[in-house]
Amino acid sequence: MGQDSSAAANRAHVLSSAKNLIEKARYCALITIGDDGQPQARVVDPFLPDEGMIIWIATNPASRKIAQIKKDARVTLYYLNPNNSGYVTILGKADLVDAMAEKEKHWKEAWSFLYKDKYRGDNFTLIRIQPRLLEIVSYPDKLINDPKTWRPVQVAFPE
Repeated sequence: MGQDSSAAANRAHVLSSAKNLIEKARYCALITIGDDGQPQARVVDPFLPDEGMIIWIATNPASRKIAQIKKDARVTLYYLNPNNSGYVTILGKADLVDAMAEKEKHWKEAWSFLYKDKYRGDNFTLIRIQPRLLEIVSYPDKLINDPKTWRPVQVAFPE
């Protein structure tokens, strides 16, 4: 029983550290699989993760990333701490969401220059990323990769 509570405490520490690093990073790279199988990366301005580490990203539905997600929903998010003291990688599945209530909820006024009709326009849609695996290295939080294999600290999520 003590082992289970220790594992839960460790998981909570890892997720808390990951959320903190994500907040400091602000932007991340969204990596999708291109038509030729080559990973494609671009910088995005995501929302902070919710309690389940679900992350929302807004984009234009005519973008390459949307076409790529329709073909292969596997994506990776990569956040780098700006002071280079760690990173978070989230491997997950992307879903496309066009529900007006979600679009309104996941709107940032700073995006107004990109979307003429804000979240109400047909050039605004959402990507919802459900995590499958989180990897983190955070030196301040003592979450350090394995010295032999360099494998980072990992947290798996139910599918």
